Amino acid sequence: MLHLIPAPLHIAGLRMAHAVRLRWWRIVRPRVRGCRVLVLDAEERVLLIRHSYGSGEWMLPGGGLARREEPIMGALRELGEETGCTLDPALPLGRIDEPASFYETHLVVGWTSDAPRADRREILEAAFFALEALPERTARVLAAHLPDWVTAAKAARPPR
Repeated sequence: MLHLIPAPLHIAGLRMAHAVRLRWWRIVRPRVRGCRVLVLDAEERVLLIRHSYGSGEWMLPGGGLARREEPIMGALRELGEETGCTLDPALPLGRIDEPASFYETHLVVGWTSDAPRADRREILEAAFFALEALPERTARVLAAHLPDWVTAAKAARPPR
């Protein structure tokens, strides 16, 4: 149904909804449960996405969790919606505490052999990057934590 709307109009709607949501959150200050997905490929590169709204920075896939939705299930859903990728396995890595965020953010890690695809509406770009070759506009906080998260992910991965 959404693809019946021309992409530029769809992106404009996403940007407007995002702006309204941010203003609403500043007033109401809700606590929202969310997830981020640290996806690694066989070469241990990290999957990053760039939204059509917001800061325009590269970040991990993820989003809000539905009421009573488990972080792993939400992470798999968000990853599928945003990139078309699946994980094998998917493991909880912990919570990310972001002081300025409205989110209680759960970090889920997993590995994929899938090629990511961006819908060019919500997600403008999706690609794998080596830790030493992150894109220029990677979110600063993310770039600072990625090496530690990748190390923790490798340690948590069950033997193959």
